[in-house]
Amino acid sequence: MESFGLEIRGHQAQLLERIDEQEDRGKIMADVTQGKLTGHALIQSYLKTLTTQPGVYRMLDEAGRVLYVGKARNLRARVANYARPTGHSARIARMIQATHSMMFLTTRTETEALLLEQNLIKQLKPHFNVLLRDDKSFPNILVTKDHPYPQIRKHRGAKREKGNYYGPFASASAVNRTLNHLQRVFLLRSCTDSVFSSRTRPCLLYQIKRCSAPCVGRISQTDYAALVEDAERFLQGRSTQIQARLAQEMEAAAEALEFERAAALRDRIRALTAVQSSQSINPRGVAEADVIAVHIEGGQACVQVFFIRANQSWGNRDFYPRTGSGAEEPEVLEAFLGQFYADKTPPRLILLSHAIENADLMTELLSERAGRKVEIAVPLRGEKAELVANAARNARESLARRLSEDAAQARLLEALAEAFGLDRVPRRIEVYDNSHIQGAHAVGGMIVTGPEGFVKSQYRKFNIRNADLSPGDDFGMMREVLTRRFQRLLKEDPDRSGETWPDLLLIDGGAGQVAAVVETLEDLGIEDIPVIGVAKGIDRDAGKEEFHRPGRPPFALPRNSPVLYFIQRLRDEAHRWAIGAHRAKRAKAIGATPLDEIPGIGAARKRALLTHFGSAKAVSRAGLEDLKAVEGISAAMAQRIYDFFHSGG
Repeated sequence: MESFGLEIRGHQAQLLERIDEQEDRGKIMADVTQGKLTGHALIQSYLKTLTTQPGVYRMLDEAGRVLYVGKARNLRARVANYARPTGHSARIARMIQATHSMMFLTTRTETEALLLEQNLIKQLKPHFNVLLRDDKSFPNILVTKDHPYPQIRKHRGAKREKGNYYGPFASASAVNRTLNHLQRVFLLRSCTDSVFSSRTRPCLLYQIKRCSAPCVGRISQTDYAALVEDAERFLQGRSTQIQARLAQEMEAAAEALEFERAAALRDRIRALTAVQSSQSINPRGVAEADVIAVHIEGGQACVQVFFIRANQSWGNRDFYPRTGSGAEEPEVLEAFLGQFYADKTPPRLILLSHAIENADLMTELLSERAGRKVEIAVPLRGEKAELVANAARNARESLARRLSEDAAQARLLEALAEAFGLDRVPRRIEVYDNSHIQGAHAVGGMIVTGPEGFVKSQYRKFNIRNADLSPGDDFGMMREVLTRRFQRLLKEDPDRSGETWPDLLLIDGGAGQVAAVVETLEDLGIEDIPVIGVAKGIDRDAGKEEFHRPGRPPFALPRNSPVLYFIQRLRDEAHRWAIGAHRAKRAKAIGATPLDEIPGIGAARKRALLTHFGSAKAVSRAGLEDLKAVEGISAAMAQRIYDFFHSGG
């Protein structure tokens, strides 16, 4: 399956290369000099040059920005639909009216067109397309297979380590909850290999009956392997077999007067029963599926996804895709499927709340990505329909909460604009803070908020690079952070046509920090972004903050002001983000050794050297033959390490 995934990714790269080649050679059938033709008339003018092959089309506005990316089984027939002057929804009519040019690319198959469409949507983020804005990976449970006593732990990201993976789980909390159950029932170790090898007596997890202590020989390798096998059976949905066998073993132990062993087995049976009773939705007839439902209201959509694996519910997650200015449920679901499974392996069955237009095409694409057959269904009755109804109810309730939160957020932004005399209600607020200890490991942090709350995908960290700054020079740090931030904005979006330019800057600091920020922006030619400094007031108490704006005296807000609470929350989030970045940088520096400076020494070789010699200093004193004796260190690498410490290398 992994090799198949590589093949698909290679195919995607080839498609994008074909776009670049054809654009470079001017072979794309686009004419951006169509005179004054726009809308229907413009689209009509392209029809005579189009073929009936499958392909992808792009609609562009007057400035050349992509409005919409679409696929077609038959390019000419599909584009002809847009050439009609009537019969369109309000959303499509607005899109046609704004179209000043189009671009086309033919493909060999319709599946290839769908794949290319999803790549372009992700890359270009067109205004009228449905866009999935949360593409985080999902965690899995990993049972390692590279150790005599396998470890069980949470895993996120590429599956490069040797072992068996179970998932996906909807969230880290869902994985942690399952791992907690597995520890109670199967007593598997969760410690790292280095901790395992260094233990001389059992840890606390053994004392509270959450681990069998294989690190100090409290269980044989054969018995531990049996526990691992049972845990994997549970993750595969075969828990009833385990429970029956445990009951037989408990009875046998009791008859043999092995009461301590019988009591331990009894505790494991109770823990397993508690796990089964705590799982809310465990369908009997659905072994593996993603249940996906959408609810649209007020121009916003919520897509709810439930993960069913091994006849167990492994959690659910809600998504709020951008609806492309009014897309309906089938279009939202189809776009969601294409983007959601772009970097995730689809399950064997996908249950939907609404039928999608190109179900056969999407089935073919997802089957290719999975390397096996994938079924897409819209159940109407039975257990599967109940699962979809439950997901739809969750989507409806989640969207209602989201709309309520958005309304409250909108009111806060309006009140903030009024309190500070802003010309308009800000849609993007950037909050900046610095963190350091006497100038050491200095980091600047930026958080972003707007009508939909915190936009965590837009958060940024800035390692302070200027070595000439005096320790603790907050003004200098803020200048560096703002300079780097806005120089990049000026380079990437000089016309401010995107959504990354802020409407308001909040700075953690007083008049001095505000003056430094304003001066920095003016040096870059930016004079129209409001800046507000949030300074701690008397006794540094929350509620006594003073606010600073350029050219105005400082002022305070009433202690019970919702705007004050809102700003405090923003400042605290910026502080949390900045201090987290600082702590991570400091921890990395503390863990650094001279070994990090040797070319070719990565994490694995560094760990092997430290495990063998005990410290970096001992490595520096080791002889050449001693270095060669370390597992994973070749003769050439040993010579390089030896030369580094003895020749100043």
